Amino acid sequence: MDSLIEVFLGLVLGAIFMYWLFSLFGKKKKRELTEYQSTVLLEKIKSVCKLISVEGDFAEIYKYENTKERFMSLVSSTKKALIVINAKVQIGYDLQKILMYSDNEKKTIVLTNFPEPEVISIEPELEFYDIQNGLFNAFSPNDLTSLNKEAKRHILEKIPESGLMDTAKREALEAVLLIEKIVEIIGWKLDYSALQLRDKQKDVLK
Repeated sequence: MDSLIEVFLGLVLGAIFMYWLFSLFGKKKKRELTEYQSTVLLEKIKSVCKLISVEGDFAEIYKYENTKERFMSLVSSTKKALIVINAKVQIGYDLQKILMYSDNEKKTIVLTNFPEPEVISIEPELEFYDIQNGLFNAFSPNDLTSLNKEAKRHILEKIPESGLMDTAKREALEAVLLIEKIVEIIGWKLDYSALQLRDKQKDVLK
């Protein structure tokens, strides 16, 4: 009789031990899976990298003039050109600059800071008019590279007054909602309550 009781107690204790062991292993496996999911999510968001939210077209007339002097500045030669700049400008967000972290227990990605909009690209096309070469200062193939850089700088100076940056800020909430959809793919949530959102203007502020 005593031996039966001992066998029974042994089975019960063994069952309890095995339950505890499997439970511990299951929790560890679940925790590792959750941590893996959070890492994958953060990498997915970073992989989006640059998100273009606004695109604008510029048409500018640019007067180019370059003067070279010779013989101790006694003689000068000037080359001139009237240039029409047609440029496409893309404004957006570098998502790698987002500040966020994962709450593995709540399966939540917490967004704490959203970057300011920035110029993603400027693609100028130049059309030359009224080209005037100087006596010893003529246009060369290298001038095209220099003028492309000048055109980009010229357009860059025009962007603040164009309103493109303000438009991009109004579209910032759309970028946040895109991140939210990425997070929801595997059943997580995005918490962006740390940001100040103005729904009417769809503006995200720091």
